[in-house]
Amino acid sequence: MAAAPRADVLPWRPKAGEIPTAPGVYRFSDSSGRILYVGKAVNLRQRLSNYFQPLRSLHERTRHMVLSASKVEWTVVSSDFEALQLEYTWIKEFAPPYNVKFRDDKSYPYMAVTLGDEAPRVMVTRNHRIPGARYFGPYPKVWAVRETIDLMIKAFPIRTCSDSSYKRAMQTGRPCFPGQIGRCGGPCSQKVTIEEHREIVDQFVAFMASHDRRVIGILQREMKDAADAFEYERAARIRDRIQALENVLEKSAVVLPDGTDLDVFGIEEDELAAAVQQFTVRGGRIRGVRSWVVDKELDISSGDLVESVLETAYETDVPPREIVVPVIPDDAGALELWLAGRRERGAVTLKTAQRGDKAAVLQTATLNAKQALALYKTRRTADYVARTQALTELQEALGLAEAPLRMECYDVSHLGGTNVVASMVVFEDGLPKKSDYRKFAVHDTVDDTESMAQVLRRRLSRLDEDDAPPAEEGVRQKRRFAYRPGLIIVDGGQPQVQAAAAVLEELGIDDIPLVGLAKRLEEVWLPDDEFPVILPRGSEALFLLQRIRDEAHRFAITFQRQKRRADIGTVLSEIPGLGPARSKELLRHFGSVRRLRAASLDEIAEVRGIGPQLAQSIATRLGAGQADAADQPEEQEDEA
Repeated sequence: MAAAPRADVLPWRPKAGEIPTAPGVYRFSDSSGRILYVGKAVNLRQRLSNYFQPLRSLHERTRHMVLSASKVEWTVVSSDFEALQLEYTWIKEFAPPYNVKFRDDKSYPYMAVTLGDEAPRVMVTRNHRIPGARYFGPYPKVWAVRETIDLMIKAFPIRTCSDSSYKRAMQTGRPCFPGQIGRCGGPCSQKVTIEEHREIVDQFVAFMASHDRRVIGILQREMKDAADAFEYERAARIRDRIQALENVLEKSAVVLPDGTDLDVFGIEEDELAAAVQQFTVRGGRIRGVRSWVVDKELDISSGDLVESVLETAYETDVPPREIVVPVIPDDAGALELWLAGRRERGAVTLKTAQRGDKAAVLQTATLNAKQALALYKTRRTADYVARTQALTELQEALGLAEAPLRMECYDVSHLGGTNVVASMVVFEDGLPKKSDYRKFAVHDTVDDTESMAQVLRRRLSRLDEDDAPPAEEGVRQKRRFAYRPGLIIVDGGQPQVQAAAAVLEELGIDDIPLVGLAKRLEEVWLPDDEFPVILPRGSEALFLLQRIRDEAHRFAITFQRQKRRADIGTVLSEIPGLGPARSKELLRHFGSVRRLRAASLDEIAEVRGIGPQLAQSIATRLGAGQADAADQPEEQEDEA
């Protein structure tokens, strides 16, 4: 008798022996033939086995993808490099919904010099396919390109007029209009020959490619020779060119040694999205900045994210010889080969930077990416249409009677089991209402679920105050919580939700919906449900929940750090003879209690206002075995 099929096994799952162990590319598709996901593998059998584990053990979004699929197909290739090439081709062709998506991946403006023309012109363009053109950039905005061109044509007066203007000027012998007002230096201006103009164009391109200050030295010698020959007008023109070049160099921040060409990618990510900041460094200077946002449909590693980012960045652009990234992908060798194929000659190297000037540039790019991600979230949250859609989606997904116009979210934070605090943040109509935020000090427990229950009990036991009539005129009324929430959100999964549900039941409250949002997987848990609610990865509802949860986390961490600083002050204030001024001087000198505790008696006594006797008292009070929560590094912060 044949065994009954298991409920948690996909009926279309191929047998393990049917899947080859060679490198290749696989694609999941649904019953209509639509490609859902494309991936590559060094060992197809080993990689695909990860998707065919028991459904309960799969990441929620991976489970959603395989349940939407009806089959998986694969193509065997001979190397990792070929697998990467084929994966890239299929992603571009099929645009699978579960692969990484790039938002705002618009074409950025470039400066182009049309070297294929008889009289090359410099122009602003987004077109990468001009025959024979030399490109510089990308630039963050069009005005940045125009500003650079305005400065450069003062130093290298080359053609800026359109092809039609140039042709008409050469046929009639009358300068083009830009030439008449001094903004075009091509042959159409009747000031230079085609050969002389070509020489200036070559100088322009050489300088833009390297920003070599030796060009300024050459011009300075030419200016001196012109002055010695009493050609003062020519000397004045060369002087103006030198000044223009100096202005260009001043506007290009020097970050690395001269001659250094590389791209630096800063990436800041969370569970749903990532912001990318690309710094283009040429000749040691930041020549261009590009940024975009990535939507992550599946839970992918940082290395896979870096790989997708580089494939997008160099889809049309030529990569430099060196690329600095925050994480090296697993198949870096194949990716380097693919990138080298985008160049005319020369290899491409992927590197990380841990220290030195390159690490500083990477840190700056990452900081910009972090700000870009925060701005992206803020703008999306502020959009009225998106907020309305988010509230409607939440109502439908959670089965609510009405849209949750007021939502309260709770988060617990502690430091190694000490300084336990909690936060309550409030969103009304999809926007934060900071006047209703509350913070709680949690006592007599370090358990996350018990802390959450304690905070909710303190909040919900005062619901009757919200419904009470206003106090009589002239009678000062105690400040109350605002009106009843339409949805309570707790930061966490099933344990936190069950603890919160127990408090609601204990207080006899059955008309306030409750959900939990698990941080890593972004699962939405309802009380007593065996499986979480899976909101679409790019949905406005999930984005709003994440925004509320992150705000509650930020508010809790801020309060926790305030308490920690207060504890530091308490530790020092308990030392006889050490007042606020001396405590402040000690913290300013050492930076933290940990460093103060590690200091010798002589080092403490050297601080202004601290003598040997007081130094001995401080060392005794902060001696071994007296460590407290304030002494721990921030990396040990734990939050429920």
